[in-house]
Formats: sequence, C-alpha cells, structure tokens
Amino acid sequence: MKFGLFVPQGWRLDLVDIAPEHHWDTMLGIAKHADAGPWESIWVYDHFHTTPVPTEEATHEAWSLMAAFGAATERVRLGQMCTCMAYRNPAYLAKVAATIDHVSGGRVEMGIGGGWYEHEWRAYGFGFPRAGVRLAMLDEGVDIMRQAWTHGVATIDGEHYQVDGAICRPLPLQQDGIPLWIAGGGEKVTLRIAAKHARGADGTGSRSYTTHTNFSGTPEVFEHKSEVLAGHCRDLGTDFDSITRSMNFNVVIGTTQAEVDSKIDRVEEIYGRFMAPDVLADRMKVFRDSPTAGTPEQVVEAIRSFQDLGMSYAIGYFPEAAYDLSGVELFEKEVVPALT
Repeated sequence: MKFGLFVPQGWRLDLVDIAPEHHWDTMLGIAKHADAGPWESIWVYDHFHTTPVPTEEATHEAWSLMAAFGAATERVRLGQMCTCMAYRNPAYLAKVAATIDHVSGGRVEMGIGGGWYEHEWRAYGFGFPRAGVRLAMLDEGVDIMRQAWTHGVATIDGEHYQVDGAICRPLPLQQDGIPLWIAGGGEKVTLRIAAKHARGADGTGSRSYTTHTNFSGTPEVFEHKSEVLAGHCRDLGTDFDSITRSMNFNVVIGTTQAEVDSKIDRVEEIYGRFMAPDVLADRMKVFRDSPTAGTPEQVVEAIRSFQDLGMSYAIGYFPEAAYDLSGVELFEKEVVPALT
C-alpha cells in the first residue's frame, strides 16, 4: 500500500484565516513534512474557484505549485487530482509537465480528467460542452501527451485538437514518460480510456506505460468499477493487473471520537461562513459520513476493506492540515504501519 497526501491550496476552503502572504509557507511546510515522512506523493486539486460554492477565498493554481514543490522537495512524487484537460492545450500541458519532471528529478504524475465544475468553466471562458465531448477531448489530449513524451513530437488532426509537429524537448526524465492517472469512474468511456492508455497511445501494446485509475465511493462501488475496468482490459488486450487502482479519502482522525468531532466542528464553522444551511448540511456529510472519520483503528479497518479488493494506493485529504498537523502525524504513526 502506498499513501499520498493532499496539500491544502484553498480550493476546499482550507486556507481560510491564514493571511495570503503566509499561504506559500503553509503549503511548503506540509509538503516538506510529507517529504520527510512515509508519504509516496503529495497532491493538489486543479481548480480555480472554491467548492462547493465559488467565493473570493484563495485557490492556488495546480501546475504552478507542481513546479514550486518540485524545486523545494527531494523525494515525494507530485500529483494533481486531477488536471482538467480543457483548461490547457494538451501539447502545452505536455511541455509544462516535462519541464517540471526535470525540475523535480523525475517525480511528476499526470492526474487527468474531463472536468466537471461548470461555474469555473464558464467563468474562465471555456464554455461547458456536454460530457461526451469533454471525454473525447480527454482521449485526444492523452494521445497528444503520450506522443510528446515518447517521441518528442506530437501530431494529431482530431475533432477537438489539432497539433502539427509540436516539439517537446527534452523528453521527461522518466523513461516511459510521465505516469497517467485517469480520474473518474464513467463505465462506458472513462474506464475504457484508462484501459486503452495502459497499452500505449498507438493501441498496439508495443510499449508499457504506468497507468492508474482513481475511484471514489463504497467498497461495493469500487468492486463494481474494478470489474468494469477489467472487462475493458480484456476487450483491448490490456493487462488489468498492470493498472494501479487508487482511492481518495477524506480523513478526520483522532485518538477519541470527541477529538474527531471537534475537528469536524471546526470545519463546519469555517464552511458555515460561506454556505447556506442546506448546502452546509449536505457538504458536512462528506466528513461526518466518511469511512475514514474516526480513531486509528476505525480508519485502518475502513481502508483495509478497499485494500482487500485490490486498492493499493490511498490518497488522504485532511481538512485541518493547514492549521493542525496532529491528524496527519497520528495517521503516519498508527495507520500507515498497519497497512504497509
């Protein structure tokens, strides 16, 4: 089992009450803490406006943070959950990621998806095409990135993207290009894209790539999505076992239930400043009903239920991390050793 840690960047209202001039020091401190600990990777979200409601609170941009973290850390891998394909031209994004791979010494992961936050899309002038179009853009964009990272040049005359000899030099430091994390659980399209790109962009299976899928939901949902992915792999001739299946977890951990409740109450107090009561009540279910809200023993049991189904990479979001690292430290001490 490998573990990743989300660094608070503001998107989930997790830098509120910290002065903007102290945001970078806060994020850097958490990144360096992870770098010195048992974490395999650090992660940020690729969003521009806060959630679940847009506010004027800070949301720091993902790929700028990737470059900064790459220069400031030594060991942890660098991921985004997940980059929205339409927010950046894929040939440009391939170039950015390759450069950061050099800055970081070969530690970049590419979390990539079709995107969903409509308010954000429209506010930035991207429109908001239907889901099928967004996923087709994802598929073409991944083809472009794979070409760029493998051959140093990309050409595609697609329905959504047209690039003609886009040069990406130097290639990423990582031998087979930057690992892909295909985020989402769409059964007909998204999971098939994950299966396809585990085989290689040309579809021949002539080159092996590191590919991950990232799921959410209950163990039953995880098991079902895994079965669907396995079916796509059979259809496409992909080795299902070569695809790492990961999960994101909202973690609120304490030595007692009272400590857990206190941390959740703190999140609710912050959220309550920005959300209507009905929105707040719905949003707090994410934490109150989380299987990883509890004591170390409860959190271990919850994650193990997914591990037993083939999940081998857990990425934790700790809502209070910018203010209090005690939960992260308790997880490091009690949960990580129990599951590795």
